[in-house]
Amino acid sequence: MDKPVEDRVNDYTVDVPLRWSDMDAYAHVNNVQFLRLLEDARVVAFEDWFGQDRSLLDEGVLVARHEIEYLAPLTFRRAPLPIRMWTRRITATGFDVGYEVAERDGGTVYARAETTLVLYDFTHARPRRMNPELRANLERYEGGEVAFRWRRR
Repeated sequence: MDKPVEDRVNDYTVDVPLRWSDMDAYAHVNNVQFLRLLEDARVVAFEDWFGQDRSLLDEGVLVARHEIEYLAPLTFRRAPLPIRMWTRRITATGFDVGYEVAERDGGTVYARAETTLVLYDFTHARPRRMNPELRANLERYEGGEVAFRWRRR
């Protein structure tokens, strides 16, 4: 089994509950459900990171890209699933969120993923620039590259 990436000072962990319906015919969590789990973790993180100020969501943010690498089958369990998160590659109009879906004890790593988010102005149908406050907030959780296996080749 792959071991978790090195500890980061700026990462953040969200415990996400699994649903019985997340499983597929092979009795493990379906690959598509992993994206829902990551979204659930982002929603919790954004509320904590940005507090009651919902401007990031109210002003508009879109998912532009997902990359996910499945490393081990995940079966249903009652205990919530820890998802480590951090920001990276913060640009003028967006940022990436890195994830590691892994046991807290340094055991099984189920998946690693990255989502690119773009700030978006729905009124004018175009990307919008990041303000300095949002950038500073995102930088508090900034970490390194996601340790995808293909990058180690």
